[in-house]
Amino acid sequence: MSQLLPDPAPDFDQPVAVLKHCHGRIRKQLETLEKLLPHLQAHGADEQARQAAQAVLKYFDKAAHLHHEDEEQDLIPMLHATAQGEDAATLQALAPTILQDHKDMDAMWQDLHEQLSAVADGSGSRLVDATVGRFVQSYRSHMEREESTMAPMAMRLFSPEQMAQLGQAMRRRRGIEQPGDATAAAPVAVTAPAAPADKAIGERVADLRKDYGQASLDENGVADDPTVQFTRWFEEAIKAEVNEPNAMSVATVDAAGRPSSRIVLVKQFDERGFTWYTNYDSQKGKQLADKPFAALLFFWSELERQVRIEGRVERTTAEESDKYFNSRPLKSRLSAIASEQSAPIASRAALEHNYEEVARQYGEAPPRPSHWGGFRLVPERIEFWQGRRSRFHDRIVYTRQEDGSWTRQRLQP
Repeated sequence: MSQLLPDPAPDFDQPVAVLKHCHGRIRKQLETLEKLLPHLQAHGADEQARQAAQAVLKYFDKAAHLHHEDEEQDLIPMLHATAQGEDAATLQALAPTILQDHKDMDAMWQDLHEQLSAVADGSGSRLVDATVGRFVQSYRSHMEREESTMAPMAMRLFSPEQMAQLGQAMRRRRGIEQPGDATAAAPVAVTAPAAPADKAIGERVADLRKDYGQASLDENGVADDPTVQFTRWFEEAIKAEVNEPNAMSVATVDAAGRPSSRIVLVKQFDERGFTWYTNYDSQKGKQLADKPFAALLFFWSELERQVRIEGRVERTTAEESDKYFNSRPLKSRLSAIASEQSAPIASRAALEHNYEEVARQYGEAPPRPSHWGGFRLVPERIEFWQGRRSRFHDRIVYTRQEDGSWTRQRLQP
């Protein structure tokens, strides 16, 4: 129901584009609200409904009021100061309506907020159709008025300096530091010469923060079997259109105990474990041959979730490897033969030459090379991590017992 993937946003040097981008995000949340109504009637406040309600709450509680303030405190006053003639008359008629819309929508949101909060925490499963309908229609009409009149007027009338002024005000409202601001530069001037750009970025990274709050995870609400729980989360990642939900980090160690990791794609998971395919002569293949243990990590940032999996690694059977290899696109099969994965090569041209030679040799039916096949991690420990506010995250870990059963417990964040 909810679109959890972030849209690429324009920078604040294009403040009118940022305002339109905010409208796009609002429209997605309104669509989620409309879809939530029939979903609640059919399924009640299930996990999907709770996540959708939390997403709508998060946006309208945290972001929508900033958009209103951009207009009330900066855009409209700047237009009043700039517009003349017919533009001034249009603005004089429109601005009071825009401001009243904000008050009306804020009042409607208070009613809707209570209903959505109950859905989000599972204590309620009903939204009033009329309340949702009024709220959605009011917002859409409001945005259409702004996009058809105020945004084009600002684009026509504002000078580059005024656009910069508007963008800076929007930055400050969101607590985003503007590179080169006098307030940001002053401490550096007092204490030391300006640091190199790469050092400044390295220091500023400590200030990058995102507070999580989309969902929660309770030890009484998870499945008894971690494979079942993983399947639930994986299906939800697919529904949320997470970018490559099957991507996972695989960490291995060499003979000296030094770790290395890389991203691969899981190709199968079931009660036996998690399977991926690779060149057995690659770095990870050689490390697993020497020390057959690994750690996997799935990170679904759009859902504020990660899954950590640790265990022993074994090779799949030749039959399993053959079946998967022959299911791959032809060019992928040829590439697996042409590449001595992880080995040095002089140039890209040499690599392409190897591919062409293999393609000529094998044509449409290349055989699976003996050094290429599957690995399966048989899990001994699986941890499910759900981001929560103020870094007070939920962590539920499953541990396999000697008899093959699983125990689970909550870990402190």
